[in-house]
This record gives sequence, structure tokens and C-alpha cells, in this order.
Amino acid sequence: PPRSTLFPYTTLFRSRTRVLVLLSAGIEIATGAALIAVPGFVGRTLLGADLPAAGIAVARVAGLGLFSLGIACWPGGNETTPQAVRALFIYNLLAALYLGYLRAGAGFVSYLLWPACVLHALLTILLAIQHKRETRPEYLGTTSRLS
Repeated sequence: PPRSTLFPYTTLFRSRTRVLVLLSAGIEIATGAALIAVPGFVGRTLLGADLPAAGIAVARVAGLGLFSLGIACWPGGNETTPQAVRALFIYNLLAALYLGYLRAGAGFVSYLLWPACVLHALLTILLAIQHKRETRPEYLGTTSRLS
């Protein structure tokens, strides 16, 4: 089909990417704010362990980073940037791997580690799928060549 008939589909997929970026950035903003405001509570809730004074200081710095990541990736207008999608993809991938390691290999037993790990893994997968759909038209469900 001509490009013009694919336009509604590409617009739909871009809006899905925007929603994923908004969701992921919003989660990081909220988590960053919580780490800045109440790092001890976040440590106990997420890791199941109390943070020492140095841990609280490092958690607040991490909170500043997460808050900044969320703000930097927040879409302006109706478009998301490839850099924001890439940054959130990489962060969610690494966060999922590390949270999974903490639960499975490092001995942390908090009830929120697996859900946090799964959430980050899910966002990683969804961001990757949306990226493929936007950059490779054959993932739009059509097998004919674009003219």
C-alpha cells in the first residue's frame, strides 16, 4: 500500500511509545522523589533492610538521578525522542537485571523485589517491541513493500 495508508498505523504506534515513555518516566520521577524524601522507607520496602547513614546519602543521590532521568525523558508535546526511549530502555533493562540479582543471588527477601523486577522487565520488552514496530514496517502486519 502507499505510504499514506500506513500513516494512521504509524501514528498509533508512536502514541503507544509516548504512553510507554510517559509511564516509565513517571515511575522514575515518583521513585526518585520517594528516594529523596524518605530513603529509609524505600530501602525497607524495596530491599527489606534498613539503610545505614551512608546508604541514606547514596539513596538520595540515586533519587536525584532517577528524578532527573524521568524529567529528561518526559515527552514534550506529542512526540518522544529516540534518545529518551533508548535511555529508558537501557535503564529498565539494567534495573530488571539488578533487582532480579538482588532477589535471586544476593539474599534480599523483600516481597517487592520480584514485582519491581518484573515491572522493569515488562517495560524493557514493551519499549523494544514498540521500537521495532516503529522502525520496521513489516511489524505493522503488512507483508507488501512500501512504494
